[in-house]
Formats: sequence, structure tokens, C-alpha cells
Amino acid sequence: MRYITGAIAIGTALVLGALSTTAQAVAAPAKPARTGGLYAASELVLTVGQGETWATATVDRAVTLSCMPGASGSHPAPKSACAQLRAVAGNFDAVTQNAAAGDRLCTKEWDPILVTADGVWQGRRVDYTHVFANPCAMAGGKGSVFEF
Repeated sequence: MRYITGAIAIGTALVLGALSTTAQAVAAPAKPARTGGLYAASELVLTVGQGETWATATVDRAVTLSCMPGASGSHPAPKSACAQLRAVAGNFDAVTQNAAAGDRLCTKEWDPILVTADGVWQGRRVDYTHVFANPCAMAGGKGSVFEF
């Protein structure tokens, strides 16, 4: 009787092992082949936070922005943000320098606001950080890219 029980246990283990392997093969779909597509990738994560450096800043808000093939993401105004980036060819310095050069009169207090952009703009890697002296300086003409 002992040998029959052992044979049944081995047989059961083999059947269950085969079933689990088959179930895994069925559950895991094949990965689709990657195609280049018509548009260069433009996927960004934008953040606004309090602090002087990326390492020490506290992120207050973060959004996603996708500009190709259409404007989308969690950004509240993706169409105008993508239009602003297209107008400056993805140059984030041009976006933040417009804010710094605004006609807005601000106090000289130091209450740093850090903005970041991380991702891909038209197929090119983006890792951008800029510090504004205070919220007033940031609000002076920055447009819609960091307006969230």
C-alpha cells in the first residue's frame, strides 16, 4: 500500500506541475513587437515644490504631460502647455526665463520654488530643474507649462 500511495503522490505532483506551467503560459500574453510610430515620444512628468535643490525640495504638485500624437495627461491645460513647449522647441529655459523676465514687481524675499521636468521631449531625454526666488517670481509670465 505504501508504494501505491507514493506513486499517486508523484503522479499528482507531475499533473499539477504540468497544469501550473500550462496556466502560466496561457496567462502571460506575448509582448507585441515595438514599432517606431509616426511621432517622436513626448512624455513628461512636471513637478512644483518648495526648496532650493531637487534633493531637498518637497514636491507640492506633480502632473503628466504627453504631447504626441495629441495633448493629454493629468496636466489641467495640456493643449496650451504643449503649444508653449512647441513654440520654444522644447527649451525649458525659454519657458522659465519668460517668467523671470516678466513685468511683475515682486519682493526680494527668498522662498524658493523648484520646478522640474523629467521624461522625453520629441525623442530627446529631458531632465530639467529651475529655482524661482519666490511664488511671485514664478507667477510672472511663465505661461501654462508649470501652471498646475
